[in-house]
Amino acid sequence: MKILALYSIKGGVGKTSSAVNLAFNAAQGGYRTLVWDLDPQGASSYYFRIKPKIKGGSKDLMAGKRELDEVIKGTDFDNLDLIPADFSFRNLDLLLDDKKKPTRQLKKRLAPLANDYDFIFLDCPPSISLLSEAVFAAADLLLSPIIPTTLSLRTLAQLKEFLEDHDLKNTRLVPFFSMVDRRKTMHKDIMHNALADYPELLKTAIPYASDIERMGLERMPLAAYSRKSRSAEAYHELWQEILALTVP
Repeated sequence: MKILALYSIKGGVGKTSSAVNLAFNAAQGGYRTLVWDLDPQGASSYYFRIKPKIKGGSKDLMAGKRELDEVIKGTDFDNLDLIPADFSFRNLDLLLDDKKKPTRQLKKRLAPLANDYDFIFLDCPPSISLLSEAVFAAADLLLSPIIPTTLSLRTLAQLKEFLEDHDLKNTRLVPFFSMVDRRKTMHKDIMHNALADYPELLKTAIPYASDIERMGLERMPLAAYSRKSRSAEAYHELWQEILALTVP
């Protein structure tokens, strides 16, 4: 089982759409796939047409009164399940803070699912917090979407610095460009220059496109309603790159 976290300090960078579409590609490839929507806003849950509500909320989950396999919901797609968001997830930092070894709690909760899933995608809220540190400790890959702008690249530098300062050597940061408008000279220049500073950047970039924005109307992964679109092909290519990183 591989745990892949979609994470960014900055909001509005295509994190949730990437989590949903990459998970869909994994499931379509025959991998048993789970998405855990950790963001109290519940966008991933919305895209999969599942109510963002868990009985007992985050308090019962963190207390061990409910196991993760009790709250998993099936989606409309083969091989693809979801742990929905709950508004109580806004309190996860406080609940983790009450635990011994709080940064290990997510990994501990996910461990029993190892025989049930090949890939688990974590759709994370945008922040640096105790929950973030628990995500960093649990994830095999920390997938970070970056818009080709100066401020977005600055958040990548901040994230990289945080991981180094907190000795999170086992957390593999894998950034990729998202919401790219190749008509903009600035986007093209920043992408070109960033490769020198961040050789770990994936080659595939996700475009800024209306078919991705339609996910909110269609409430399903992009390739489920627009399989042959340029954006759907980009997510497929991005998944192939990520998949190659998980092969021993």
